[in-house]
Amino acid sequence: MPIPEVQGAGPASPLLGRRVVVQGVVTGDFQGRDALEGFFLQQPEGDGDPRTSDAVFVHTPRGPEVAPGDVVRVEGTAGEFFERTEVKDLRQLVICGRGAAVAPTPLAMPFAGQPDFEPLEGMLVTVPVELAVTDLYNLGRFGQIGLAAQGRLTSPTNGTAPADALPPSRRLLIADDGMNVENPRPVPYLRDGRPPRAGDTVAELTGVLTFSHRRWLLEPTVPPRFAPTNPRRAAPPPLAGDLRLAAMNVLNYFTTLGERGAATAEELERQRRKLVAALVALDADVLGLIEIENRSPALADLLQALNAELGEERYAAVDDPPDGLGTDAIRVALIYRRDRVRPVGRSRAAGDAVFRGRPPLAQTFEVIAGDGRGEALSVVVAHFKSKGGCDEAKGPDRDQGDGQGCWNDLRTRQAHRMAGFAGELRRATGDPDVLLIGDLNAHGAEDPIRTLVAAGLADQMAAHVSPAERYSYVHRGVAGYLDHALASASLAGRVAGAAFWHVNADESPLLSYRSDNPPELYRPDPFRSSDHDPVIVTLSF
Repeated sequence: MPIPEVQGAGPASPLLGRRVVVQGVVTGDFQGRDALEGFFLQQPEGDGDPRTSDAVFVHTPRGPEVAPGDVVRVEGTAGEFFERTEVKDLRQLVICGRGAAVAPTPLAMPFAGQPDFEPLEGMLVTVPVELAVTDLYNLGRFGQIGLAAQGRLTSPTNGTAPADALPPSRRLLIADDGMNVENPRPVPYLRDGRPPRAGDTVAELTGVLTFSHRRWLLEPTVPPRFAPTNPRRAAPPPLAGDLRLAAMNVLNYFTTLGERGAATAEELERQRRKLVAALVALDADVLGLIEIENRSPALADLLQALNAELGEERYAAVDDPPDGLGTDAIRVALIYRRDRVRPVGRSRAAGDAVFRGRPPLAQTFEVIAGDGRGEALSVVVAHFKSKGGCDEAKGPDRDQGDGQGCWNDLRTRQAHRMAGFAGELRRATGDPDVLLIGDLNAHGAEDPIRTLVAAGLADQMAAHVSPAERYSYVHRGVAGYLDHALASASLAGRVAGAAFWHVNADESPLLSYRSDNPPELYRPDPFRSSDHDPVIVTLSF
């Protein structure tokens, strides 16, 4: 019986439950208890019908062993396993020959339309174009890497993608590890002992297309070789200027164990060491911190560890405003170098209800060292509402399908109030220079950022960072910049440079402080110290 008859022209086999006998060449061997428990069998000549696949998966949980190139005839029952057509419950398996070859079918990417892999299910394919690593989120859990044609995926609301950019579904392919377990060990696809970075590339990818748990996957039959196209930068990008400011989301730095951050004392120490390594390298004169535990000693704990690493009391924290920093579980904070700047007056918070208990924090500083001596500016660090929790969003806060996600209306209202707060700072201090930094949870071309720009705060990342480098976060394989630096008109002319330091967004979560990650992958370095990249801005006077 030809294999295409078992596959049929639809999503399920037309011969479900019936006894079938098929013969073909083994193209992919994934036998073994922790693997897919079978192999892929392809009929080299096919049936010439573009609607039907020429290959099928053969389920062999108890052997016998076969190898790629074997010509095999099997007798069993046609079935479906999570919508993957297969031959199971084998009655007979005969190896009829060895050393046969099947020419892989070229898989043209990007796809001409919405991809329909059903006619290629189980078949050996090759991708003739270079693919970029775009998604590492599931590497540790499922052994999967998202790969994209025409470069990594970028949010269309980032303001950096061309207007004619293809949708992700036409550019994306998921490479699997051929295993049927969660948290595979060893971790697949490591290069020089660590995972590839987003932006790295792979060429001549060859494997079998299969369907599993509602997703199309490519199971490589030739080990992919990832090229380090996006190498690590061991230190932040060099920027000229007299004063250095930065902001970093520290990914729930909680000293209360078992809450949002570290679950154990060991994890907290690992998290602390990675964050301190990043903060030391940033060497900022003023530094905004986002996602510090509120109403706890978390800020003091991190500050103490930072100064201990430096061997001196170099940094101090801005005092909280009289009314505190809100009621949310997390807060923002500002720390500064004692020898470079000095706080002027008390800090301020925008405690308006629109900020949902997570108010922005502002402090005016006077420069006391270097060429900017005597100059003053106000720095505001903010953390707008995230794009998560969509089930709770109502009315205009629901996802409108425009790429901006849920809660966009709330973030836009927060931006309006933020612009007003910046104006209040200018009037209260008598100084027009204001810099807004932080995680605004909106990409560069979304309504909240456009609102701030329209109010006179210039986007410094758009002004100074190339489109290819303009990202700080990756969500579901799509990159964009949620972390911002916006300057008042008077200050924008003094901005000497701005950059993202890509130590987090491009790295696999496997490198984080979590103790359930492979211990050999942990390093007390800045890489994957958080999930957001730091923002850096320099000023010249």
